[in-house]
Amino acid sequence: MESQRNFSEFILLGLSYDKNVQIFCFAFFLLCYIALLVGNLVILISIRCSPLFDQPMYYFLIHLSTMDICYTSTVTPKLISDLLVERKTISYSSCMLQIFTLHLFGAVEVFILTSMAYDRYVAICKPLHYMIIMNRTRCDLLVFAAWVAAAVHAFPLFFMSIILPFCGPNEIDHYFCDVFPLLKVACTDTYLTGVIVITFSGVMSLVTVVILFLSYGIILYTLRNQSAEGRRKALSTCWSHITVVLLYFAPVIFIYLRPPTTYPEDKIFALFYTIVAPMFNPLIYTLRNAEMKNTMRKLWCQTLISKEINR
Repeated sequence: MESQRNFSEFILLGLSYDKNVQIFCFAFFLLCYIALLVGNLVILISIRCSPLFDQPMYYFLIHLSTMDICYTSTVTPKLISDLLVERKTISYSSCMLQIFTLHLFGAVEVFILTSMAYDRYVAICKPLHYMIIMNRTRCDLLVFAAWVAAAVHAFPLFFMSIILPFCGPNEIDHYFCDVFPLLKVACTDTYLTGVIVITFSGVMSLVTVVILFLSYGIILYTLRNQSAEGRRKALSTCWSHITVVLLYFAPVIFIYLRPPTTYPEDKIFALFYTIVAPMFNPLIYTLRNAEMKNTMRKLWCQTLISKEINR
């Protein structure tokens, strides 16, 4: 590998050169990261310590919250710390690891969201057989399949990245390592590699979105003859899921489903699927979900009351 590169690190150009913008971004993204950690940890504890854990939808939500924390933590801490330094660098090995973990955890999140859509389809379209179809064994298999499919997605991108030769400028016009920005600084013809990236990332995201919206189309068709109140109750948990899907997939498809090139605007779009969407997931799934709000209210109120009594 040393023969293919004459440096041991990359220079990240980051989001902005303006000091005031960097200070603002540091404070803003630090608050976003803290909110993401607190929000997802509250969801994890609330579900794990309540009867909701036995319900398939919330079982998947635990895995989604875990992936939000893991996925964002591959990028955000490095982004926040880099905003305080003049020269933003990342070692070659850390860059490769970041590419692998980013795509691994991101793909697991994608397939967990798909599993959640399947759960809503079964719950609404086959309610009498819901607990039989979505038993714990089936849920475990879906989560295991998500990890296997994510590995199939991430490993080829990782291997393509580590075999790229780098012999020229080592500046990456981004705030984290990803395959497209690396292709721009590689000293070889990267057209075929770019096509493979589009296939593994862009096409996968597009197919997943089509499957998700087809499932919700079937759900809406199934509910066509029910009353307005019945439709509202049935779709109360679906709207949260649809909102999360749109926040996450819209920028992903924009970046990965196009010719292999990079634009300055990519960094702004990347913020949506690396920080913004994972941060809003806890709010979306709690504020739009009466069952989740009631559970959290009971659990945390009881915890506070118990602490006061013990004093």
